[in-house]
Amino acid sequence: MPSRNGIDCLSYGGTMPIKLENVGIAVRDLDATIAFFTDLGLPVLGRAEVSGEWADTAVGLDGNHARIAMLQTPDGEGRLELFEYLHPDAIETEPTRPHEIGMHRVAFQVDDIEEALAIAARHGCHPLRGVATYEDVYKLTYLRGPSGILVMFAQDLAKS
Repeated sequence: MPSRNGIDCLSYGGTMPIKLENVGIAVRDLDATIAFFTDLGLPVLGRAEVSGEWADTAVGLDGNHARIAMLQTPDGEGRLELFEYLHPDAIETEPTRPHEIGMHRVAFQVDDIEEALAIAARHGCHPLRGVATYEDVYKLTYLRGPSGILVMFAQDLAKS
């Protein structure tokens, strides 16, 4: 089984390797969310509107119609797909809290956590409590991004 960074890649039945394609996040304001993530250094790979029978079938919603954007992480390995529903109407929910079951957070390793927090602050996003240091290895913080997205920043102190 192939290994990357000391972690074995998952495979189905030992024969079919899989790779994470992207993490999809429904947002209330696509443009504001794009601005937040592009300021953090994620370039936009593309934008589109999706609808039609194929979208209804893939997503499992009749009349599915959304504006989407695909963003690339600067390391070239990860992608975020952001989508703003035009139909059916988006349903507001309470943002997930750190201890709740379900989709939890998007985490980014950053070179300078203070710089990342300054960028987030320009978008009205601030740490939930503050910045913690874990065993002199990482500085970590959680914050609420656009649409209540829980975002974690981690600075590797060995690289600082």
